[in-house]
Amino acid sequence: MRIVVLAAGVGSRLGNSYPKPLTPLGGGETILGRQLRLLGDAFDPTWVCVVVGFKKELIMEAFPDVLFAYNREYGDTNTSKSLLRALTLTKAEPVLWLNGDVVFDPGMLDLVADGIAAGGSFVCVNTARVSEEEVKYAVGDDGAISEISKAVASPLGEAVGVNFVSAADKPALARRLEECDPQDYFERGIELAIAQDGLKVMPLDISEFPCIEVDFREDLEQARRRFG
Repeated sequence: MRIVVLAAGVGSRLGNSYPKPLTPLGGGETILGRQLRLLGDAFDPTWVCVVVGFKKELIMEAFPDVLFAYNREYGDTNTSKSLLRALTLTKAEPVLWLNGDVVFDPGMLDLVADGIAAGGSFVCVNTARVSEEEVKYAVGDDGAISEISKAVASPLGEAVGVNFVSAADKPALARRLEECDPQDYFERGIELAIAQDGLKVMPLDISEFPCIEVDFREDLEQARRRFG
């Protein structure tokens, strides 16, 4: 297995002059630093690769012992292309991936590990809240995800930005990410693979563990209060 952190974007909505994953939380630890520490505690730290782009040198210098992949088109592309880059480099191995701005309770990783052991692809979800800005999801009669985007009309909850694709499902997802428009989020690739390849992606409910995707200043303040 490989673990991928998507950290190539500019993160302009937060207003930093540096990559958003380097935003400090508390005690001198950054969002990405906390992610890498917790992932390293729960899994083999040598499995981790960080996809960089905007001011990549700052991230690479902050974490010199981590493997990196470079999305050279970070200014013109979104997470669909950063994830595609990572899936291509990791070849046939299954991949756990997360956005580089997600601040989470470490207890979530126990549920994630159980999901990985079960062998199927999944998306971590929070059913406790649904806001307009967040990526939302719906399921079909089989309980698998049928829609995942910011535009889901009747959502069951929020997709929190932590996901897993099995080795068997990986080629279909990579194919559909290739078809995505440059500015698409990776969730568009998941939707295409569900619709066109019959990809079965289950929701993994992590609602009991706080998980905050830091898009705006109020998200950051909430993360600092809870996890700082």
